[in-house]
Amino acid sequence: MAPAALATRKGGPAHRRWGKFYFWSMVVVAVTALIASLVQPNYFLAFLSVFSFYLAFSRYRVLFRKYPREGAGPKLMDWTGAVAALIVGIFLTILGIIRPGVVWMQLGLVAVVFGVLGIILAGMELKSFLYPSRDARSWWYSHMTGMLCSYIAAVSAFSVTNFHFLPELVRWFWPSAIGFPLIILWIVYYKRKFGATPAVEAQLRD
Repeated sequence: MAPAALATRKGGPAHRRWGKFYFWSMVVVAVTALIASLVQPNYFLAFLSVFSFYLAFSRYRVLFRKYPREGAGPKLMDWTGAVAALIVGIFLTILGIIRPGVVWMQLGLVAVVFGVLGIILAGMELKSFLYPSRDARSWWYSHMTGMLCSYIAAVSAFSVTNFHFLPELVRWFWPSAIGFPLIILWIVYYKRKFGATPAVEAQLRD
């Protein structure tokens, strides 16, 4: 789903269709993971479920605010999502440091890394609500970066569940080690592309 959305023309019907399919699939995954973490109490899994869903939710919602017009600003759901992600990030970081149980002892570093990342992303989102960027393409970078990060989170969960031949920390972090540099390269590529061909933006407006 995510590879299909990435491979299709941005802003086109196929991209939108696969993007929506991916988003709602992430909703199902996050809800089921959250329910499972509550049935058999696992706060680490619960926090990660909220964090991974926030990545997809916030960057899906940015599409509804991409052009300044009346009523296009952040809604209550946007503020709620960002504040919830900030709180989850803080708790993940604190619990990863103090390590109150066996799971936290094993995955303390993972919790701290994801917790700090959650704090940064949620903080940036809240800042953008209060001080909107003047860059007309900021919604584009925010949308695609967040969606790619949510895909990295999904691949990380798949890796942890299935790639038992790898050391535990490697299972958690190899998708990020590969994905984040690619995101940076992607941003650099599109900034150059937008700068060289202003007409590209018109293709994204619809």
